[in-house]
Order: sequence, then structure tokens, then C-alpha cells
Amino acid sequence: MEKEFLYDFISNHRYAVLSTVSSEGNPEAALVGFAVAPDLRLIIDTVRTSRKFKNLSQNSTVALVIGWEHEQTLQYEGRVVFQAGKEFNKMLDLYLKAFPDAKLREKYWKDIAHFIVVPEWIRYSDFNDPPAIEETDFLPYKLK
Repeated sequence: MEKEFLYDFISNHRYAVLSTVSSEGNPEAALVGFAVAPDLRLIIDTVRTSRKFKNLSQNSTVALVIGWEHEQTLQYEGRVVFQAGKEFNKMLDLYLKAFPDAKLREKYWKDIAHFIVVPEWIRYSDFNDPPAIEETDFLPYKLK
């Protein structure tokens, strides 16, 4: 599956359901806003007091579901990285363009944290006629 197709699909959405795993092994899910880079990395924010932040601090694997209208959806699995520096700033710019009010949240919520999700596996499903399901591995992007 073409990266450009996936980027177009993902960039047409602003929200996803993010699943993390607690230290006890329990699944937890939350609706999150995100922005996407052309290489399909995502940037998301949360507060450091949230369950998802605690979970991500202990286990960096995540799963997301993006899009569920028009019988089309995308499953996205990856690993979270907490970054700083030039590359992070580029991702943060993408996020602030998608969510201009995020600057305001930073003013009032002092414990905001941003994290980047690097793709490892994506499945796109279109259940229209004719149906199509395609999977893509991102082995060069896998983190050790």
C-alpha cells in the first residue's frame, strides 16, 4: 500500500481511539486528537497525570483506530517515543496547525506532554463494494 494513500487517509481525520496497556496488563482506550507527518508518524498530547501517560511510560506499544465513517477504517500499531529537539519541534508545529487551541491548553495545563507514535503495522479496510483490506509493515521504522 502506498504511503501517500495512507497519509491522505490519515490526514483527513483529526481524532483516533488510542489503546494502551496498564502495568497490570489491562487494556485502556481513549479518544485523542492527533496530527500526522508525511512519513506517517503521529503526534498526540496528554497530561502527565493521565492513565495513558502512565501506561506509555511503562509500555511504549500502542494501537489506534482512525476513521470509521463511510465503511472505511485504519488500524495503526506502533511505538511511542518522547522526543525533544529539532525533529520534535517539526512534529509539534504540525500538531499546532491541526489544533491551534493547543497553545491555550499549555497555558492552563502545566503538565502537558506530547508524544510521537512511529508506525510498525497498518491495516486499511474498505468495506464498500468491492471490499478491500490491505496491510503494511514498517520494518525499517521499528524501534528496538
